[in-house]
Amino acid sequence: MPRIGQSRKKEIAKKRFRFFIYELFWIFLGVFALLLIPFFIIPLFIGENSVLYGSFFYSFRAIIVLSGVPIILYLFNLVFEPQKRDLIIEEDVSAAMGHLKLYKMSKKNYKYQILYGILIFFLVFLPIDFFGYLLVPGMLEYQAIALSSNVTDIYLLDPNYFVFLISVLIIQISVAISEETIFRGVITKRGGVYYFKYSAVFISALSFGLGHFAYFMDPISFLYPFWYPIVWFIQAFFVGIILSLLVLRRKWLIPAIIAHALNNIISAHAVWSLLQGNSFTVVALYLYYPLLIIGLILLVWFYSQIKEGFSIGIDMLKTYFKREDKFEKTKGDSIIRVLFDILMGLIIFLMSFMVAI
Repeated sequence: MPRIGQSRKKEIAKKRFRFFIYELFWIFLGVFALLLIPFFIIPLFIGENSVLYGSFFYSFRAIIVLSGVPIILYLFNLVFEPQKRDLIIEEDVSAAMGHLKLYKMSKKNYKYQILYGILIFFLVFLPIDFFGYLLVPGMLEYQAIALSSNVTDIYLLDPNYFVFLISVLIIQISVAISEETIFRGVITKRGGVYYFKYSAVFISALSFGLGHFAYFMDPISFLYPFWYPIVWFIQAFFVGIILSLLVLRRKWLIPAIIAHALNNIISAHAVWSLLQGNSFTVVALYLYYPLLIIGLILLVWFYSQIKEGFSIGIDMLKTYFKREDKFEKTKGDSIIRVLFDILMGLIIFLMSFMVAI
């Protein structure tokens, strides 16, 4: 019996290792290699102190991630196909085609995809940001200083609203495309093909949250309470769970991109307004309160659908804490799974710096 138990634990680890070796490592490495091109080329034409630098960099990164991921999946699927054939039984299409289908919008569902994105923004992203700023005084200022210190985000300091608006639209839509492709399209959806799909949700959300917690290493963080980055982590982790469950259930990536982009655009407006000398009270009055009212209207209008979706989401979350029928026979197996999920999330977080250059 002990030998059988050890075998189950090894299988839990092997599933995650296979995903890492057969797909994830090569995707990060390939995207990193491709990103070196704009990283070295763009500064030759646009100075890092230019407000245009961020727009060009993030745009090129989005194009590289969007096109590079399916190409890398296709190429390495050919290389590892013999090894993968007996390991993946749920996949009925190629890895590349399965990934590309996440972006598909049809005449029948495009309205629903847009609606999902809007609802998630108004009912999840917006309240989380607003109440985070409201309940944690100084949080908005902390984010404003931390973000605007990056050379790619100096547009936040530009006093010209037109320049800021064009920049924020280009940059934040690009950021949403890149991050949703990697965290939800690859880590959640592709990871769920190799191992317990709710582990893929947890791993994706954890690495996404840690990416925001990484500002803890910024010297600016030492000027603020140590738990500010922790709040940022919790917010991002929760959002990551919601978006991953959406992609897992609907197999749609566009709503996640829409919600993510809208949130980043609005939060960037809050940051820009604060940096122009306005207080959070002014930001809340002219930006957040009107949007929260719209959110309440949407909540009432789509209450039954939202309630049903919330109930389904809770049931999906509960499943993570249950034993995976095929490979977990004891509570110890489940604990080992969670520990390996945490380890996997930490490894992915460290690797994500490769695509954030």
